Amino acid sequence: MNEFQLKYGCNPNQKPSRIFMEDGSDLPVEILNGRPGYINFLDAFNGYQLVKELKKATGLPAATSFKHVSPAGAAVGLPLTDVEKKIYWVDEAIGELSPIACAYARARGADRMSSFGDFISLSDVCDVATAKLIQHEVSDGIVAPGYEPEAFEILKAKKKGNYNIIKIDPEYKPEPIERKQVFGVTFEQGRNEFVIDKELLSNVVTENKDIPESAKIDMIIALITLKYTQSNSVCYVKNGQAIGIGAGQQSRIHCTRLAGQKADNWYLRQNPKVLKLPFKDGVGRADRDNAIDLYIGDEYEDILNDWERVFTEKPSVFTTEEKKEWLAGNTDVTIGSDAFFPFGDNIERAYKSGVKYVAQPGGSVRDDQVIETANKRGMAMCFTGMRLFHH
Repeated sequence: MNEFQLKYGCNPNQKPSRIFMEDGSDLPVEILNGRPGYINFLDAFNGYQLVKELKKATGLPAATSFKHVSPAGAAVGLPLTDVEKKIYWVDEAIGELSPIACAYARARGADRMSSFGDFISLSDVCDVATAKLIQHEVSDGIVAPGYEPEAFEILKAKKKGNYNIIKIDPEYKPEPIERKQVFGVTFEQGRNEFVIDKELLSNVVTENKDIPESAKIDMIIALITLKYTQSNSVCYVKNGQAIGIGAGQQSRIHCTRLAGQKADNWYLRQNPKVLKLPFKDGVGRADRDNAIDLYIGDEYEDILNDWERVFTEKPSVFTTEEKKEWLAGNTDVTIGSDAFFPFGDNIERAYKSGVKYVAQPGGSVRDDQVIETANKRGMAMCFTGMRLFHH
């Protein structure tokens, strides 16, 4: 099959719509279930490239949760802590999680608000444990190189049998030149085949040059995630998973703040006060996520004034002082940027979210100011020399 007819394009009025191979060859995918749409395929192809590169760079299974052509989360398959299992709503009845299941739980769980209705990409065959995690989440579909038979049946039952399941050929290699049209004009460029690995991290420009192996893995995760995130983009990473991704912002400091707030929210959700919120039985995951997001945010009164809807009793206020004290415990975070940080204010904002390690291209006329700020905060920063814009 070298062509697949889509229901419509980005919007229902945009018809006709299809994906196809211009050279007449077969598409590198099989649609095993459902009828994926235009945006589904954009998410699937961008997401699969991301996880395939993560797997190659780290040697670990990888997963990503995509929404509107940018990742909401990305992670490699490291074990989950008990607290992470709680904040990611991992059902203990699933039993032991495989590495690919851990990768998915981390990718989906980091920013659950953004991941609602996501498209999932896996680097490895989807196994039963991963399918059971996906089973209870609101998701549009999944792409993976294969599916265990029982896992496929679990996924196939989602959305009344209409869940989008795509199998992709892991050996597929696209042409080196890519094209797209805007306003009837064809754009052409070489594919971004730049390889991101530890060699890219050798130019450490700060006084602190101590970057442990774990932080280097986090830097690689940040940079590969940014390679497939709509620019401007910034990514905070800790312990093998993106914990805050800011995408598509015109100002880099706004991007840094957005991603930093998401990283803060990820850590605030681990506070005992949040873990002990007295939810009523029967309150769904999405409603719990919404309630938590309000509770830990500045507009907490919106949920506390309507607490009877989701809680058995009214929680006490999570004060600004309590939040500040808790966030001080989030340390050794890594930040990556798809282009240079133009001012030291980005570094200062990153520091507030526990950042100790920085990976960015460098090349700003104010590099000295940025390095000085990083030195003041005891950070280790490397210049990669490579911009990673994606549009």
